[in-house]
Amino acid sequence: MAPKRKLVTLADDADRVLKKCRQLREELKKEAKEKEKSNKNKASASNSSSSTGNSTSTSTSIVTSSEATYQPRERASNNQSITSLRGKSIVEVHNLSSTEVIENIESIAMTVAQQVLKKNGFTLEIPSRASSNQIYVPELDRIVLGEKRGTRSFLNVKEARKSAITTRVMQLLHQVLRKRIHITKRDLFYTDVKLFVDQSESDGVLDDIATMIGCTRSNLHVVASDKGLVVGRISFREDGDLIDCTRMGVGGKAIPPYIDKITEIESDAEFVLLVEKEAAYLRMAEDRFYNRYPCIVITAKGQPDVATRMFLSRLTNELKIPVMGLFDADPYGLKILSVYMSGSKNMSYDSASLATPDIKWLGLRPSDLDKYDIPEQCRLKMTENDIKTGKELLKEDFIRKNKEWTKELEIMVKTKTKAEIQALSSKGFQYITEEYLPAKLERGDWI
Repeated sequence: MAPKRKLVTLADDADRVLKKCRQLREELKKEAKEKEKSNKNKASASNSSSSTGNSTSTSTSIVTSSEATYQPRERASNNQSITSLRGKSIVEVHNLSSTEVIENIESIAMTVAQQVLKKNGFTLEIPSRASSNQIYVPELDRIVLGEKRGTRSFLNVKEARKSAITTRVMQLLHQVLRKRIHITKRDLFYTDVKLFVDQSESDGVLDDIATMIGCTRSNLHVVASDKGLVVGRISFREDGDLIDCTRMGVGGKAIPPYIDKITEIESDAEFVLLVEKEAAYLRMAEDRFYNRYPCIVITAKGQPDVATRMFLSRLTNELKIPVMGLFDADPYGLKILSVYMSGSKNMSYDSASLATPDIKWLGLRPSDLDKYDIPEQCRLKMTENDIKTGKELLKEDFIRKNKEWTKELEIMVKTKTKAEIQALSSKGFQYITEEYLPAKLERGDWI
């Protein structure tokens, strides 16, 4: 039985400050219920259709290899994503059990063995993760992997080593999964340093194998070291142990790489505050901002890792509360925010479990610099590379679909000025928690 969380005193203006945030939360819950009802109706219609004996495959099937003898599981794709791609299929993976992943690895191994016995070497068919095969789907509001595929042949001199690395990594993954343990990417690399040479070689193959099998990267039981942090109004069990993030000290709790071991998530938070940098996160934590205005504070200390993205996605799916983003007012802050929202191109095949669409950009926005009288000495001049990145972002579909985001980015590029979250400290070290954020939340000043 979980111990009762100690009572805390909310800020005197909490009800007023959180009024619009609560309205947004109720809207999200309503949308979730409507979506769940719609999905049930579609499932019911699909079952009725299949019961009539109609076994014809639909155009919404995920692309799988029609030539290889192994057949990773398939998952029905959203009709809207297919429409937006003008009839083309997309590759998306889904959550598989360890047993299912093992079976798929063994199926691939059997196919390889059959090819070798015919004295033809062996060829692996792998979904292409090249930039040209990364597609942004407006209806899904995230980046997905297109239908293009490539081959990796052991008899090809240029591909022989990469083929050997791929099969070696599959062999190691099979051992890990059979033991039902997790290892780090560094552990994997050191099992065969002479073959891998560089860790980037073994890391990259992990994503290839996940797409071949049709599972998420986390299903392979290879994780990165802890990076993300969480503090605030949330508790959960991690491999059976109770974790209360209001009792984890000032620094909070490291987000575990084993997201699949997290269960019994409970929270009375009104929203999630997603913070780009650790410095701003520590200010929220030390000031106990999450007790005055009930929330969950999360940071990945810059560019987000897989565990933090997956943790955030899971929280929003289960708790149905809005996410407010606090990022630097520069092109790179916006790029990091976009990774949380739409996914990264490198892992577009797993964007369904990693992306958190509709994060609200609370601050620090370019328009805030004048609105909150940020001193000139705290504003930074953008470099040529900054300006170039800003202009490139203006061409991205996920930016262009949001007029308010476009407007903010245009202000940044036009003024050639950027600022970090810490610029708010010029008005007082606790200005961000005592005035800036409460004012923003009260006005519903997010986009």
